[in-house]
Amino acid sequence: MSQTLEAIAEQRNASGKEVQRIYAFNGNGKTQLSRKFKELVAPKASEEAGPPGGNIGGAVRPKILYYNAFTEDLFYWDNQWGGTDTPRLLIQPNSFTNWILNDQGQDQNVIANFQHYTSDKLTPKFNPAYPKKNQEGKGITVPACSEVTFSFQRGNEEPENNLKLSKGEESTFIWSVFYTLLDQVVETLNIAEADQRDTDPFNALQYIFIDDPVSSLDENHLIELAVSIASVIKRSRSDLRFILTTHNPLFYNVLHHELGRKTKKHLLRKNEDGSYALEPQKTDSPFAYPLFLKAELEKALEKEQIHKYHFNFLRNILEKTATFLGYQDWTKLLPQTSDGKTDAYARRILNWGSHSKHAGDEVRNLDQEDLRVLRFLVNNINEKGRFHFHQKEEPEPQKTKNAR
Repeated sequence: MSQTLEAIAEQRNASGKEVQRIYAFNGNGKTQLSRKFKELVAPKASEEAGPPGGNIGGAVRPKILYYNAFTEDLFYWDNQWGGTDTPRLLIQPNSFTNWILNDQGQDQNVIANFQHYTSDKLTPKFNPAYPKKNQEGKGITVPACSEVTFSFQRGNEEPENNLKLSKGEESTFIWSVFYTLLDQVVETLNIAEADQRDTDPFNALQYIFIDDPVSSLDENHLIELAVSIASVIKRSRSDLRFILTTHNPLFYNVLHHELGRKTKKHLLRKNEDGSYALEPQKTDSPFAYPLFLKAELEKALEKEQIHKYHFNFLRNILEKTATFLGYQDWTKLLPQTSDGKTDAYARRILNWGSHSKHAGDEVRNLDQEDLRVLRFLVNNINEKGRFHFHQKEEPEPQKTKNAR
């Protein structure tokens, strides 16, 4: 059924207390949905939500706490402000971060969470308040915990100070701040009587909306992250409602196993006319990601409308199928030449489909030869992995015996 994101947000708001889990490919509206949901639950004219945004110290109390791509806008690098060449990650003034870092003094927990997902040798350091002159030469006071510098301890050598993090490490640090905040919020609201809480900023909080926390983690740490989020959700005894969206099938599946039947499962699709469809997943089984990708590929082939990313879909299927079948190398599932070697062209076009230096390459239509090759490769994986894609079907002995 075709819908607008606003309509989907209204449905999610009217849903029950179960945890809502939504899968969608990148570019299919996950982040936009989080924004539409925030605008519905807490219109900017009357309420603030965050991060970003928020008003904890004043009369306004947040109704929704969300994490999405815009959350990272609160953190930005300043390499030379004030004449220094020390890379510092600045934290844009925000009542949520002020509450967790200054009021609650959770900076050490943020550091511990960050090091858990990166390295215990990579150490963030939050600044104390200090006086400074701004770019106009006016004296100001830099607030405590508004700047972060990073160092790395290399064995017995002197630490390497003033590092600038990679984008993945930066995202992990930002998530660590949010996760520490989330953990504190849940613990605070678990105290049933509001007048017995040592702090009251979140008494009006209704929703936690988390969109794709950290996609740059390796699989082991991504599993740990999903388990940690599920653990916080299961510890919640208040009326908080949780919505989780992701494009990562592993993250989605781990949440399924950890949260079980207490979640409502959906797939979010963007239709060709720009509308959206939110499709419920009725079974209790985990999301079959390779099957879903395969269905998307077959629809694209049927319409003869393929793009470069469809080759990436196929490579993803090959990798998952190879793991399932016990192959160490996914290329073993590719067509073989007469001398038993992997078809070089098939390998090359799948590697090409998985890497691009230009965003435009991801959406341009391909030619008939590309269509023919993709159809051939999909048919090939259907043949080699038929007992993976159709597990209820028994192999036919006669066909297996006569196969060449």
